[in-house]
Amino acid sequence: MSKYKALWDYIQKNGIHSFKLTFAEIQNIAGIPIDHSFLKYKKELTDYGYQVGKISMKEQTVIFNKID
Repeated sequence: MSKYKALWDYIQKNGIHSFKLTFAEIQNIAGIPIDHSFLKYKKELTDYGYQVGKISMKEQTVIFNKID
């Protein structure tokens, strides 16, 4: 099971076409801080109907987009 499964489930249930979460919000949802391994795990999100858009290190945010 993916360490980001709780986050993927949250995103899928959200249902919004495109939205932004902060690193802090991701940590609260996933129960773990976002780290460099997120870049590897983000590919799993397509199984949930979404993809990772822009990751901003400056703003500490991640944009998620629904796959059409």
